[in-house]
Amino acid sequence: MYNNYGFWGMHFIWWIIWMGLILWIFLTPWSIPGERRKKDTPLDILKKRFASGEITNEQYKEQKKILETD
Repeated sequence: MYNNYGFWGMHFIWWIIWMGLILWIFLTPWSIPGERRKKDTPLDILKKRFASGEITNEQYKEQKKILETD
């Protein structure tokens, strides 16, 4: 019916296309719409600022003390 050549050749190409599409969907690193992300706490933000050098050690300790008392 299909002469066993054209059918299997095209059939094989479609399998490759579908597998490639499925792999691309699952392996692409993107965020899911509506996904809830953990928001940084004020202490997390303070730690990041200290690590990046925006604030000094003294400023970090002062602000950390203020945040921990609240």
